[in-house]
Amino acid sequence: MTAYDTIYIDGVWTPSSGTSVIEVVDPATERVHATVPQGTSEDVDRAVAAARRAFPAWAATPPAERAAHLAKVRDLLAERAAEMAEAVVRDLGAPAPLAQRVHVGLPIGVLGSYVRLAEEFAWEERIANSLVVREPVGVVGAITPWNYPLHQITNKVGPALAAGCTVVLKPSEVAPTAAYLFLEILDAAGIPAGVVNLVSGTGPVVGEAIAAHPDVDMVSFTGSTRAGTRVAELAAPTVKRVALELGGKSANVILPGADLEKAVRAGVNGAYLNSGQTCSALTRMLVHRDDHARAVEIAAEAAAALDGKIGPMVSAVQYERVQGYITRGVDEGATLVAGGSGRPDGVETGYYVRPTVFGDVTPEMTVAREEIFGPVLSVMAYADEADAERIANDTDYGLSGAVWAGTQEEALAFARRLRTGQVEINGGAFNPLAPFGGYKKSGNGRELGRYGLEEYLEVKSMQL
Repeated sequence: MTAYDTIYIDGVWTPSSGTSVIEVVDPATERVHATVPQGTSEDVDRAVAAARRAFPAWAATPPAERAAHLAKVRDLLAERAAEMAEAVVRDLGAPAPLAQRVHVGLPIGVLGSYVRLAEEFAWEERIANSLVVREPVGVVGAITPWNYPLHQITNKVGPALAAGCTVVLKPSEVAPTAAYLFLEILDAAGIPAGVVNLVSGTGPVVGEAIAAHPDVDMVSFTGSTRAGTRVAELAAPTVKRVALELGGKSANVILPGADLEKAVRAGVNGAYLNSGQTCSALTRMLVHRDDHARAVEIAAEAAAALDGKIGPMVSAVQYERVQGYITRGVDEGATLVAGGSGRPDGVETGYYVRPTVFGDVTPEMTVAREEIFGPVLSVMAYADEADAERIANDTDYGLSGAVWAGTQEEALAFARRLRTGQVEINGGAFNPLAPFGGYKKSGNGRELGRYGLEEYLEVKSMQL
């Protein structure tokens, strides 16, 4: 077992002011594999003060120098990629290939994108008699989730540092070890003292202290809509900037004329990525009523092929939550066509859930409305395109979606009518340079690429 017994403040690994620790459980074995300090509000005060002291010098550092620092971080992360992937496997239970390709490979690419943006971004522009300049917002509180523990850190720390901000980071207490390794990398890369600080701990203590702190200029939060609402409430009295990337209940709309077999199989993979623990997961599959029976058959086959091959839920709490939704789906009249309650056959240890598909799901059912965050797919029938549009948009969320059609033009036309932050067109690949974020209760603000960088910038206009 690994015992992390310090937090990182002002360039130094230092003890927490508290004495309690948080146990980190390997969800595949159900055994504690690490401990981290349970930080306090006093620790947050120290970290924010360090970030505030470091801000003027870091903000004044030329963008090219900030880019060089980020390049060093990217390169060191690439060197330690195997070690980082193992940390994600232990914390999250992610299969090793997924940990290597997505959980670590994607953050390396994201950091590289901010190296280029810091070098190329138009920090100033002339508009008639005005000089418009973009300046760092200040001290950023970054509160990150457990489902993509490194990716969500780089999504915030990368643009914040490129912009000239300083950071106080609180990783999820459920999966914190990748954050510790990342701070080791930042330290080895020579990031100046106080520019990035880490306080491990719980949301109700450390997270709330960061969100409410008067010397934090911006808080960037990724997590549940319920928790994001609380962050916004705490941040409101100080009128700090708030960026929220929250939940989703994304629709995968398969129009008549699409390649049904390809679309359904891709949709199953999209729903089950990271064991379904993905905010943008395509958990509602909408098919024409004439195709419903065949779509359910294909989805059931695809789900059965993944049984025993996806990772576990991150915790016992999440396992029980997903089991409860499966039971409720059956109770409310959905047709269980694959998976179901309990662990996969032959699995006795670990928080594994059987890849589950429900057919005959109607829009008012709980499994069609609430974010489950597990490998549970709802297949829903629609009568015509207008009905598909209505069902797809009939949700509190608007984070992601997908459209499959016989032509790209047809799919694009339908995608324009979806109230959601991003849409995959006929299986279009995820683009880490494009903005990521949601409509409605999926949050506000955007991450990734130029749009992600601009979240961390103030705009000043000087009339000449």
